[in-house]
Amino acid sequence: MRENIWQVEVDRIGDGEWSHLIELFEDANIYQTAAYGGVRWGARSLSRIVLRHGGEIVAAAQLRIVQPTPLRFGIAYLRWGPLWERRGCPADAEVSGRMARAIQEEYVTRRKLFLRIVPNAFAGTSRAAVFQSAFSGLEQQHSDSGTNYRTFVLDLSPPLEEIRKRLDPKWRNKLSGAERNSLTVVAGDGVEEYRDFCQIYSEMRRRKTFETTVDAAEFERIQQTLPPSQRMRVLLCREKGTLVAGLVASALGNSAIYLLGATSDAGLNAKGAYLLQWTLIGWLRERGVAWYDLGGIDPEVNPGVYQFKKGLSGLDTTQISPLTASGSAVSSWMVGAGSCVQRMLRRSSQPATSSTLVKQPAARG
Repeated sequence: MRENIWQVEVDRIGDGEWSHLIELFEDANIYQTAAYGGVRWGARSLSRIVLRHGGEIVAAAQLRIVQPTPLRFGIAYLRWGPLWERRGCPADAEVSGRMARAIQEEYVTRRKLFLRIVPNAFAGTSRAAVFQSAFSGLEQQHSDSGTNYRTFVLDLSPPLEEIRKRLDPKWRNKLSGAERNSLTVVAGDGVEEYRDFCQIYSEMRRRKTFETTVDAAEFERIQQTLPPSQRMRVLLCREKGTLVAGLVASALGNSAIYLLGATSDAGLNAKGAYLLQWTLIGWLRERGVAWYDLGGIDPEVNPGVYQFKKGLSGLDTTQISPLTASGSAVSSWMVGAGSCVQRMLRRSSQPATSSTLVKQPAARG
């Protein structure tokens, strides 16, 4: 019977269909969008795998392929995927298990690549348990202490009044002060709003001289490429017409991610960042978003950002370690050599002075 047929399709879906497809999933995220993959990695480097059951798509993943020669060795990199939580459907262990096997068979067994998966799952959650069960045959890549993505995740299911009560008292007081400061907030998803944000982001970069893995110009190109329903939300705060703060966040599926934030030189005392976060939280709840990932934190390297995000009283959690499997000794050697080069470059680029390092998008001004 057709309803019992399972099918795997590889590299048959174009950007338009992929953009429509990922909106079927609760675990959709910006890192799995066609726009992010195309801008960040290049369309020719992308591979897409889809699992169907009875003709219906039940799981999907977009991977980056690094293959320096036509020979069968290289790297397959899956970031924050696969997607297998269909909207309105209960979790199905058979779907996750079959998708995990399909990914391994295509990229490890057939293509002989080194597979590295960075899961969209945090330690101790049911989603993490599903990932680890489905990919139980893969090796968990235990990182050095502190290198896994660490964040605060805010539960948006309680009433807004309850969320406000849970805020740290000092954070709540600063929010109240911002609300009394005659600040205005404008929100949108256009390129114009994003470019206004980039003005104050550049000011903040000059003022704080921090290093970051985030390329604001690259995110502008992603914003231009995303379909309207998947564009990042840009919030701008003004005081008497002067731009004082801004933030950029992505909301797809049932979760949102704080990507970028900045305060202008003129807005250091306006507390606009507090009002922007609170405004965004209200907007996310209206859209039915259940979880808000506040972006990377590092209490030692960037204590100011850490304290700001901690004040929202979210859960302090860490992404589960990457999962890996190798299809050949050559692919493993390639990954090992690349890692050595990256470590040497990081060491050689360490500044003599103590500048602020932001490992993951979202630096507050």
